[in-house]
Amino acid sequence: MAAEEPGATGGPGPRQTWTALPWLVRTAVLWSACLVVVAAGLYLLGKIAVLLAPLAIALAATIFLTALLDPVLLLLRRLRLPAALAALCTVLLLLGILVGVGALVWNLTASQFDQLSQELTQGVDRSRDFVTSTLPVSEAQLDRLVDQARQGLSGSSPDPVAGARTVTEVFGSALLALVLLFFLLKDGRSMWHWVLSRVSGPNQPVLAEAGRAGWQTLGAYSRGTMFIAAVDALGIGLALVVLQVPLALPLALITFLGGFVPIIGATVAGAVAVLVALAANGPTTALLTLAAVIAVQQIEGNLLEPLVMKRQVRLHPAVILVAVTAGTLIAGIAGAFVSVPITAVLWRVIDTVQQRRSASALLPTQ
Repeated sequence: MAAEEPGATGGPGPRQTWTALPWLVRTAVLWSACLVVVAAGLYLLGKIAVLLAPLAIALAATIFLTALLDPVLLLLRRLRLPAALAALCTVLLLLGILVGVGALVWNLTASQFDQLSQELTQGVDRSRDFVTSTLPVSEAQLDRLVDQARQGLSGSSPDPVAGARTVTEVFGSALLALVLLFFLLKDGRSMWHWVLSRVSGPNQPVLAEAGRAGWQTLGAYSRGTMFIAAVDALGIGLALVVLQVPLALPLALITFLGGFVPIIGATVAGAVAVLVALAANGPTTALLTLAAVIAVQQIEGNLLEPLVMKRQVRLHPAVILVAVTAGTLIAGIAGAFVSVPITAVLWRVIDTVQQRRSASALLPTQ
């Protein structure tokens, strides 16, 4: 008696059912399954990073600073300094720059806060008169809205215990990042060679090339972003000085920090500068400040970024917006800072692996 075919009596089996589906449906199912797995993995990694936020922030800052300061380390090594001494000098140089900039900003702007408070009060009064005279809003309604906003802000004031814990975590993360930065600068290359030595077979050259491409991308991104952010801060800061807007140096510093969050950071920093100009000197100065911010950002986006970033780290604006939004939703401000470099490095690594495999597939087989 001949053996019955699988599924002959019970209907078509899973393989036959899958084969009978149109190719478009099969492709959509496969891609959807892959996207679900990738999204679940990224979600879990994001949740773990949020739970270990101080450690994750310290690691991200360490890797970013290591890529940024790597040329300084190589220069000191060429001067025949030992690895430990070169790493220590690089860390001390970073600390000197940070402390010097902080002291300079404080000394130049500490005396301007009282003046800014008075000008903000006058600016609020001018804005109040403008709103009540041009919009169908009475003074009573405006007072009610202001009181509701003030009550909301006072109700959301931070807990002193939580604030002290946050300060402790930030200080601990900064100290940990400095210690890790020293060890990565000193032993980072030997650590990478150790990782490569644990990979055997044809995957070792692929991993070495992908890691080298990712590191070069991170270094180019960090140095290019710092240069572009410095140019933005210098341009907008000079415009604020010319327009006699108070606290021009702190606003330039905010612009510099905002430059590390592409698109969104520059927009927020420019909006802060315009609001301060409006409150301090009126609508004419605010419009001139807005024109200066737009001009600087256009020069950045159309001239500096293509020249500095080049093709290896350039991402489409839609990809940048999605990455920044996702990073902000997952990890807040820290996620907004690290989302774009992570995306650029991952894209570069994946592209390098695909190119290497395509080149291997074209080689004639023995």
